[in-house]
Order: sequence, then C-alpha cells, then structure tokens
Amino acid sequence: MTNRSGHHRSDLREIARRAMLERGLFPDFERAVEEQLQAIRGPAVAAPDDANIRDLSGLLWCSIDNDDSRDLDQLSVAGEQAGGAVEILVAVADVDAVVGQGTPIDRHARNNTTSVYTSACIFPMLPERLSTDLTSLNDGEVRLALVIGFTVAGDGSVQRPVVYRARVRNQAKLAYPGVGEWLEGKGPMPAAMARVPGMDRQVRIQDGVAQQLRQRRHEQGALDFETIEAKAVFRGEDLADLRLDPKNRAKELIEEFMIAANGVSARFLEHNRFAALRRVVRSPERWQRIVAVAAKYGEKLPREPDSAALETFLARRRKADPLRFPDLSLVIVKLMGRGEYVVEQPGRESVGHFGLAVQDYTHSTAPNRRYPDLVTHRLLKAAAARAGSPYSGDELAELATHCTKMEDAANKVERQVRKSAAALLLENRVHQRFDGVITGASDKGTWVRIFQPPVEGKLVDGAAGLEVGDQVRVQLLATDFERGFLDFRRVHG
Repeated sequence: MTNRSGHHRSDLREIARRAMLERGLFPDFERAVEEQLQAIRGPAVAAPDDANIRDLSGLLWCSIDNDDSRDLDQLSVAGEQAGGAVEILVAVADVDAVVGQGTPIDRHARNNTTSVYTSACIFPMLPERLSTDLTSLNDGEVRLALVIGFTVAGDGSVQRPVVYRARVRNQAKLAYPGVGEWLEGKGPMPAAMARVPGMDRQVRIQDGVAQQLRQRRHEQGALDFETIEAKAVFRGEDLADLRLDPKNRAKELIEEFMIAANGVSARFLEHNRFAALRRVVRSPERWQRIVAVAAKYGEKLPREPDSAALETFLARRRKADPLRFPDLSLVIVKLMGRGEYVVEQPGRESVGHFGLAVQDYTHSTAPNRRYPDLVTHRLLKAAAARAGSPYSGDELAELATHCTKMEDAANKVERQVRKSAAALLLENRVHQRFDGVITGASDKGTWVRIFQPPVEGKLVDGAAGLEVGDQVRVQLLATDFERGFLDFRRVHG
C-alpha cells in the first residue's frame, strides 16, 4: 500500500521521542555520557594469567538472534556428558567490565532501565559503540563474559549449576528465521552455520536439550502463548505493511536456555545469601474472567488459579483453531496482568513466575538492553568472588520499583508508536469492514483487535454487552496518526 498522507518514518520517530520525554525516558545521551564514551579505548580485557577468568574462546559458541540484531547479549554451547546428560553453557556479555557502577553511562541506563524498540527506530539503553561493539558478543571477537552453566539430565531436569567469568568467542552469528526453518526441515542450512565445521551438530544438540526443557516446563504448568508481534515494514521512508513475527524452533531454543540460565542465576544468589532482584508474575487477580473466557469454548477451569489447567486449555485451543490462537493468547495475557520486579531476601519463599511455571527467576541474560540484568551481573560477580553486595537492601528495593515503572513506560512508548503506525497504515481504509476479537472491556472503553492487519483500536459504537474474547465484525470509522487512534463501530455482516 502506498502512503498518500505525507507521514513517514521521521514522523513516527518524532512521536516516539515525544512519548519518551513525556514518560521520563531519555531519548538522547547527555554530554557526560559522550565524554565517558570517548575515554573508553576498547573492549574489556583480562590479564592472560588471571585465574578467575577461564579461557573458553575455543568452544563452538554461537549466537541466535533477530536478523537485524547488533546488540548480541548471549552465546550458547552444548557438551554431551555420560548417561545422556548435556552440559549447557550460556555466555552473557560482561557489560559491567566496561560500564562502572555510578558512572554517567550507568546513570543513563539506570534511568531508562531498558532499550526502547519502536517501529521507527531503537533508543538503546547504552551507547551503540558499546551495545553493538565493545560489549556485544560479535562474530569472531574475543570478549569477556559471565558464563551461566547447567547440566540437563535425560528427564529435562536442571542440575549442577555454575557461574563464573570467562573469555569467549562467537564462532557463528545466526538468526532465528534461517535456523528455525532449518531445524523444522523447511529450509537449507544457514551459510554462517555451514562455514563452521561441527556447528550444525552443535545446534542440533542444543535444540534437542531445549525441547526437553520445554516439555518439562509445560508438564509443570508453563503457559504456551502465541501473542501477535506485528513488525513494521518500510519501503524507503514509507510504511508499507505490518507483518507478524511468528515463533519457531530457534526462538524456543533461546527462550528455554534463557529461562534456565535466569533460574540458575536466582538460585546462585540465594545459595550465597544475596538479596536479589527477581522477576515475578503473580497468580492472576482476574482469574474468574479467564474462567469465563474458557467457558465460552466449552472448557471448565478450576475456581482457583491453576497454571497446569490453563495450559491444557490453551494447548487444546491451539490445536482446534491455530489461526485465532494468537488472539486468544492476547486476551489471556491481558487478563493475567503484567510482570514486576521485587526484591527477594535469601531464605524467604519466592513469589515465582506464574506464566513460566518457575519459582526462581531473575533477569540476567540481556545486560546490553536491560538494566536489571546489569544489576544482577554485579551481584553474581560479587557472590562468585565472595565479596559483599554492591547494592544495599534499600537500593535494591528502589531499583525494583523504578525498573517496573520504567519498563511499563517503555512498553507504553512502544505501544503508542505501534498504534500510530497502525493508524498510518489504515488511514486510506476508512469505512472498510474487518473481523476482530474483543481484547479489553472496562469503564475506560472497549477495545478490539482486527485480524488483518493485526492492529488494535477502540470500539466507539456498538460495544454494549461485549466481553473480552468475543469475536465481532467492525467498520473503521476514523484514524488519528498523531494520537495513534483507530475508531471502530460494530456491524453485522
């Protein structure tokens, strides 16, 4: 579709900048950050004889990320053990070795707490010279990393956790689409994989372990969502389309390794009696609405929150109606509520993560793009060195509140730009009719997501009696690019 309105990527960038400033996020780096950056001569290095840093640069490490990702946070490698067990090592960029606590770069990261990914552009948490170069685990480069290791037994259980520092080298920069298609037998071996002898078998081993981990989590009640992630596609500076970014085996591989590594990090800090930032999702307060949604499909869920029962329902719906399953996923995700950061004291019962079906979980695998991960790295390194915590209990509590707040702010910025992009894409389709599903219904209004293109707007007429999960036919009444509004009315036929 050709955009005839005069709105371009630059307009979306300006909307993103305004939205960030309104929510206390810094879209630009101040002069002190630039001055510190100029003083950094290169990546962090360690003395060859430093006994605290292992040399693992010869292992068959690889990264798997998005096609266009340049801030590579983690690598993985697998080693087969006796009895069918497999050791998994996850190497995470040692950002702390370059970005000292309390420095200007650290203060900027602490304020924003996350990189903000909008359809117009990315606002990185760290300057790009760091996140895409000096602290990125780039192809062929030796970098310092924090290694989080664990052994996966034949039944998918995680054993023998370890955390230590090491030198690593990315042997193959791989991407989700190519690896996913290859693993699923739908495409050829990626060229970057073929260039490294043994890398194909290495990735096959990792995939097998990841599927074991995934099966075990789902047996324990982990929820398998498939939420819609529409990605803006530009033709030059004009928005051409919004396309879905589907899950595949490669994404599942990384997801399972990150969940396992984050669990190891949480338990390592607990074992060493360190207070830590935990990522939690509490039992859903709106469980009865989830029960009501399931009832519309003829399913009966327990009166009290039960992740295993909910996962069984979701699995049946995925099989029965895969086309509409992402919309059901979105409805359930909204009813579950958001995650948050809390401080967990050693020896106390953890709140846990309802959706992942894990009790111990912290963010530790993306320090280039998430500040809680950088905080956790500092805690892990201190615990491994048997030093005192670099953060007081009060400081961790303040960080937990701030990180939750700013993550919510970043999500709102990303959502606002997505909505403006949707309004831009549909402004020439006013009066057309679409099929959709109700994704929100409250005193503030009723919201509908249309199926194609996958965008959300407000139902301003005909919302009476509708509830979350109802499927409807709607007509587009108006669009507002600046505010990101799409207004629909309910129609029949």
